[in-house]
Parts: sequence; C-alpha cells; structure tokens
Amino acid sequence: MLRYLIFRLAVTLPVLLGVTLLIFSLLRFIPGDPAQMILLTMFDPGATVTDLHVDAAILRKQLGLDEPFVIQYLSWLMEVATGNLGTSFRSRSPIIDELWMRVPATLELAGAALVVMLVIALPSGIAGAVFHRRPTDHMTRFIALIGVSVPNFFLGLVLIYVLSYQLGWFPTLGRGSWSNLVLPALTLGTGLAATTSRLLRTSLLEVFSKRYMVLAEAKGLPRSVIVFKHALRNALIPVVTSFGMVVGGLLGGAVIIETVFSWPGVGRYVVDAINGRDYPVIQAFALLMAVAYVLINVLIDLVYRFLDPRVRIEEGTHG
Repeated sequence: MLRYLIFRLAVTLPVLLGVTLLIFSLLRFIPGDPAQMILLTMFDPGATVTDLHVDAAILRKQLGLDEPFVIQYLSWLMEVATGNLGTSFRSRSPIIDELWMRVPATLELAGAALVVMLVIALPSGIAGAVFHRRPTDHMTRFIALIGVSVPNFFLGLVLIYVLSYQLGWFPTLGRGSWSNLVLPALTLGTGLAATTSRLLRTSLLEVFSKRYMVLAEAKGLPRSVIVFKHALRNALIPVVTSFGMVVGGLLGGAVIIETVFSWPGVGRYVVDAINGRDYPVIQAFALLMAVAYVLINVLIDLVYRFLDPRVRIEEGTHG
C-alpha cells in the first residue's frame, strides 16, 4: 500500500507541472490588459487616454508583464515550488493570506452541501433500487432527472424567489447564522444528489442480480439485512470512485453559488479576479484545484482497495 501511494504521488508531479503550464498559457490568451484593467478602477476623470497608456506601461513593468513568456512562467514556477502563490495584482497582498481568509466560508458551504447531497442521494438511491419499477422508483428517477437537468444558478434563483422573497423563511444574501447557509447549501447539494442517487440505484440493481444475493434471499434473510449488510457495501464502490467528481462539483459549483448568494468565499474571490484579469489569483486557484483533485483521487483509490478485497488479492498475487 505504501509503495503504491509513493508511486501515485510521484506520477502526479508531471501532471501538476503540465497543469501549471496550461494554466499560465491559457490566461495569456484572455483579452484585456491587466495593467489597464487595474488602472481603470482608479482612473482620474481629468486624465487623458495618453496618461492611461503611459501609466499602464509603467505598471506592466512593475508587475513583470513586460518580461518574455518563458521568464514569467519560470519565475512563477519557482515561487510556487517554495510555497509562495504570489501577490495579487489588484490588492498587492499575498494571495495565500487572502485565500486563507475565505477558505472557511467555502468549506462551510461545501460541507453543508455534502450533507444535503448524502441526505437526499442515499435514501432515494436505495429506495429506487429496492422498489424497482414501482411508483417509488419512477418518482425518484423523475426527481433525479430534474435535479440533473436544472442548472445550479437557476435553481438558486428559484429558491430565492420562493423560499426567501415569497415565504420569507430564509435570508437571501450574505453569510451569518445557519439560516444564511440553507439556500446555498440546498442549491449546491441538490444537483450533486441527483447524479449520486442515479449512480447508487444503478449499482444496487447490478449487485441485486449477483448469485450471492439470490442465495441470501433463498436463505430467507430479512430484506434490510440483504440491502444494508450485503448489497450496499459492494454498491458503494462505484459511488466512492466517482466521489472525486462530487468534490470537484462542490468546489466548482461553489464558484457560481457564492456569486448568486453573495457568499464571501473563495469562489466569489476568484470570479472578481477573473473580471479584473488578476492573473496570479486565477493561477493560484486553478493550481490548488488541480492539487485537490489529484490528492482526492489518490485517497479514493486507497478507499477503493479497502472496500473491494479483490484488488488487494490481485496486488498480492502480482507482487
């Protein structure tokens, strides 16, 4: 297991290096000059366009944007290698400090959305498989189809209109008490629950068709024992395997949801950075997302080996 873990981490290093190059390259194709974007936010009405161009050239030099592409990339890579994510073009503050201030809000939203997802996905997925081709199954599949089809931002606006504007049950914007968390967590968790529910239902149906499940039913074991003790553990293997995409959906979806609900997290910070062409912030966020994906997938592989003993047996045979 340790040898496998070391191997996986070593393999991910070239992947992360390629990600850094791709991020850095794509950002340079975004239209707009970061120096001019920054100056326009503080543009003096009495200044001329010539003044703007002159000041932009000076600022571009200060930010190192006049250097060749290779020099810029290697300089940034050296900083990242030492744990320095850079400095924001706009605020001139260390990015790691600004991210650290906003990470708790994003983790709070992601954690609450994950709870919402599990509360909805597990019962509906199990019910759909147990009551296969019955009204319960049809209802859960229909709800899951709606959850997959409706975009997060649209669902968020609907919930704001119905639960906040019409009924007045929850606050609309900002972060404060638990009531502020309900609408964004429900919006983010519902779409992910639909996908997970469908996957769990399909996996359970496949497990139910196995010979050992037929044998368990022939022995007269209670239905609850068959489902929760024998079937569910095996059915969770593909669900756990897809958990990396779930976490990616939580982090990626948070960017949109935080904007819709004015949630002061990392996602909203990154959206502001994109609008302001703040390259270092965008690069740092994309790199951290890539690292998170890699580490989560390694962790999922380890959990997969715990859930499926056949993988350990095959590793022992080949070893």
